[in-house]
Amino acid sequence: MEYRQLGRSGTRVAPLCIGTMNFGNPTPEDEAIRIVHRALEAGLNFFDTADMYNAGESERILGKALALHGHRDDVVVATKAFYPSGPGPNDHGLSRRYLIRACEASLRRLGTEWIDLYQMHRPDPTTPIDETLEALTHLVASGKVRYVGTTTHPAWAVVEALLIAERHGYARYITEQPPYNLLDRRVENEMAPVALKYGLGLLPWAPMAQGVLAGRYGTAAALPPDSRARERGGVYAERVESRGIAAGQRFVALAAERGVTPAQYALLWVKDQPAVTAPIFGVRTLAQLEEALPVADMALTGADRAACDAINPPGSVITSFYNSAPWMKQRVPGEGGA
Repeated sequence: MEYRQLGRSGTRVAPLCIGTMNFGNPTPEDEAIRIVHRALEAGLNFFDTADMYNAGESERILGKALALHGHRDDVVVATKAFYPSGPGPNDHGLSRRYLIRACEASLRRLGTEWIDLYQMHRPDPTTPIDETLEALTHLVASGKVRYVGTTTHPAWAVVEALLIAERHGYARYITEQPPYNLLDRRVENEMAPVALKYGLGLLPWAPMAQGVLAGRYGTAAALPPDSRARERGGVYAERVESRGIAAGQRFVALAAERGVTPAQYALLWVKDQPAVTAPIFGVRTLAQLEEALPVADMALTGADRAACDAINPPGSVITSFYNSAPWMKQRVPGEGGA
């Protein structure tokens, strides 16, 4: 397996990151622990979680799995903060007050002394960016955090943070975690060029387009009972619509021609895009992990790129995966239903 630099840092990670959003719901603890241990056995050393995933259960289960494995130094753990952890006016956001408290809580749940990559889960327009960066610098200096990054931020906000960090000597963002898949390629217009210029590593979420590129959906009106779109509705259901499903069916046919599964092909397509460090695969079962493992050693060809571009050209969007980002104003044809 070829390990990659984690942004502009000396840390190296596997080209696939295990997302743990499902740990605790719907994936039971025992299955989640098996997933973590199998991933480590296969050489995957990179895990992503967040304090708000299943009210902290994801962090707790991941921490337990790593403790049982016993090789914390060999693992890169990423988590996030921003979303509410309580009803109070200061129980969310990216203020110094909240970030330090949220970091301490994540450390307790993970059962670890440090977080390898601490990510700002969404932008906080109410908090000055210098306050956020100063707080993160404090956490890095105290040894509780190794590196810092962002999730689903606009390119201009990331550049602003990089320039302020350079000017004041604050901790520098080394990664951005955007939605990125063949149905939503808008990251290629601004964020990917920013990442290449400033040495950011992209950690794409939803590389399979929430299962649409894996062929899970036949129509937007008949959602599988165990799908995230059916169980959670809201922004998840909005991402399953007729134009995306039609493109997904074309993609499934391409995967069959190549002799790989659609899920493997979707992961591979994202993994080998410029500036990408590792796509985040939100595994739900051990069987899904086994299916994904070979992708780490696959390579995307020029023919693959051309065939996929014919489905959705570079920089274009068919289905919006930025629909959980209030700052994104662009509307997508057909968004919000079939």
